[in-house]
Amino acid sequence: MRRLLSRIGYGLAGLGGLLALLEAVPRLGLVDARFLPPASEILATLATQLATPALWVALGETMRGWALGLAIAFCAAVVAGVVIGIVPGLRAVTNSTVEFLRPIPSVALVPLATLLFGPSLGSTLMLVVYASFWQVLIQVLYGVAAVDQVAFDTARSYGLSAWSRVRHLVWPTALPYVMTGLRLAAAVAFILAVTAELVIGSPGLGAEIQVAQSGGAVPVVYALIVLAGLVGIGVNAAVRLLERRVLAWHPAVRSEVAA
Repeated sequence: MRRLLSRIGYGLAGLGGLLALLEAVPRLGLVDARFLPPASEILATLATQLATPALWVALGETMRGWALGLAIAFCAAVVAGVVIGIVPGLRAVTNSTVEFLRPIPSVALVPLATLLFGPSLGSTLMLVVYASFWQVLIQVLYGVAAVDQVAFDTARSYGLSAWSRVRHLVWPTALPYVMTGLRLAAAVAFILAVTAELVIGSPGLGAEIQVAQSGGAVPVVYALIVLAGLVGIGVNAAVRLLERRVLAWHPAVRSEVAA
């Protein structure tokens, strides 16, 4: 508990220092306030925007694209990773394909997404799923590879079915890796959801930022960026909480909670 409070205290101190810096820089004339408003003005604008229903609708669209894309990518990656990991020779066959597709930036798919779906939820999902899938798949492959081969062979020699081996041996071993992949994918999914809305114009928070920027509403742009950052922090905190709940039995998590 003391360590948690210490982390929170340091985090708040760092945030306060950043806000003080953003307040001082434009007021001292180091940066033109037309391009970087003081932090107090940005926060006041954010409070005003939060009172408008349109912002909540946009935020809801962003979170819907994030949640759907992450869920699709997670389920597909877990199934694919387990199958590739346990079927003999399949990982060697697919390794070159995975290594070819994984480094392709998701933003490179923007023209294709625009062509197929236009400025809609489909474009957001395409980018989110593609970016998040690889984050989870690689971790699942590592997790399956970490299974003790002697234990796996023993389970098979005792006549356990493939499903029983996956459920009682592979899944518990791979679960910490799976949760790590989910945590990484959640952050990437949110970034890509906002990016798709910003670049393609899909409904959501990114589209609102683009509209504000086109209209020259600089304080609104910064306010929406701050909101996106706060939502990102919330997403990361929620996934980490889920990770600690799911892995409460794991020694690493138990020692972290005890500290």
